[in-house]
Amino acid sequence: MKTQDEKSSWLQHFPIMFYTVVMGLGGLALAYERLNLIFDISGAVFEILRAAASLAYALICACYTAKLIRYPQACKAEFFHPVRVNFFAAFSIGTLLVASLWRDFAPVYDALFCVGVAFQTFITLHVVSFWIKNNVQIAHSNPAWFIPIVGNLFVPLAAPAASELAWYYFAIGIFFWPVLFAVLFYRIIFHDQMPQKFIPTLFIVIAPPAMAFLDYVKLTGSFDMTAKIMLYVTLFFALLILFMFKSFLRLKFFLSWWAFTFPTAAASIAFLRAFEFNGIKFFLFAGAAGFAILCVFIGIVGFYTVKAMRRGEICVPE
Repeated sequence: MKTQDEKSSWLQHFPIMFYTVVMGLGGLALAYERLNLIFDISGAVFEILRAAASLAYALICACYTAKLIRYPQACKAEFFHPVRVNFFAAFSIGTLLVASLWRDFAPVYDALFCVGVAFQTFITLHVVSFWIKNNVQIAHSNPAWFIPIVGNLFVPLAAPAASELAWYYFAIGIFFWPVLFAVLFYRIIFHDQMPQKFIPTLFIVIAPPAMAFLDYVKLTGSFDMTAKIMLYVTLFFALLILFMFKSFLRLKFFLSWWAFTFPTAAASIAFLRAFEFNGIKFFLFAGAAGFAILCVFIGIVGFYTVKAMRRGEICVPE
């Protein structure tokens, strides 16, 4: 018979990466909301997706809070790990995503938005100072480094209106995105291939330009040359990932598969937003196709996540 410590040991290894589940489900809900604005499909579906994302967020928060209380050293080890530290930004992004889904309920929105912005501010300062103060190896770099930056780019979208606060976070994101991309592109080309578990994070390269585009058109209200540059960079990376898709087919399941979801949602929303501005049917098709692909990703990754949890393959020592 297992001891109580053995039964609860899964909690000690509950990864911060689980918040990418919230990013995926929240991204799906926001993408559907945008699609529904165009096609007027069904508000009930949005309510279901919003509830699913909120429930996942609540459960993951409960589990990680329990881990923090019972195994603080395990949380500390993740927080100061050169790779895992980046996934703490998934908490702030997930919080801001859920806040965005509850805009029509001010008490929930206000509370979650304040928590999300506060933690995003802290984690950005922590991660950048961590890079400066520690001897980070080039092998530690991977597209997950974009997650804290994407968090800054999500703040303007979650904010109630264009404001100086929104411009502040947009400026941080738009500054660090090309800097980190240069580092990662150098690492990918001139150094050893990334570990298999981080290959799915290549999808994350789609998210920064997509989020930057959505921020820019919200903050300025214009679909000008700058907006088009961000949009077409998003399109290029989406096509590049599609061109490389066979590289992802034989990957063993890891929780990092959830990295397939949020960037796809961001691209879908960006293309649908572009259609609303210029009326070009290509972007409507691209946005709808992106949403369909996102639904497939959520179904597949969700199935394998549940399967791995039932087999005890998640929340185990690495």
